Amino acid sequence: MNTSKGIVLKILVIEDELLIQKTISTLLKRKSAEVESTASGKEAIELIKNNSYDKIICDLMLQDITGFDIIEESKTKYNEDEIANLFYIITAYSSDQIVQKASLYGCKVIQKPFNDINQFINEVLS
Repeated sequence: MNTSKGIVLKILVIEDELLIQKTISTLLKRKSAEVESTASGKEAIELIKNNSYDKIICDLMLQDITGFDIIEESKTKYNEDEIANLFYIITAYSSDQIVQKASLYGCKVIQKPFNDINQFINEVLS
C-alpha cells in the first residue's frame, strides 16, 4: 500500500492455520488494507473468480487443495505477469522443488515460521 497516494490494497489471505490467518489479516488491516480470508482452497477459487485482488497470500498446503492448484485455476482470470505480481506462497515445507515450481509461476515463496512478519507485511503492501 502506498499511503502517500491513499491507495488501499484489496488482499486475499488463504491459510488453513487460523492463528496465522488471523495474524496476517489483522496486521494488514492495521495498515489500512482491505482483507478477505478463507481456510478453504475451493472457496478461495470462487472468491478469486468473483472478486479482484491486488495481492493474494496463499498457503501452499491447504486441507482441500494446494496453493499451486489455486494458481492454476487463477490462470482463467489472470495472465502470467499478473499471477507473478499477485501471489505470495507461504509454506512450512519449503524445498528446492517447491521454490523451483513457484519460480515457474514467478511467485515469491515465504518460509513459515516468518523471520520477520512485519517485514513480510510491508513487502506485500509495497
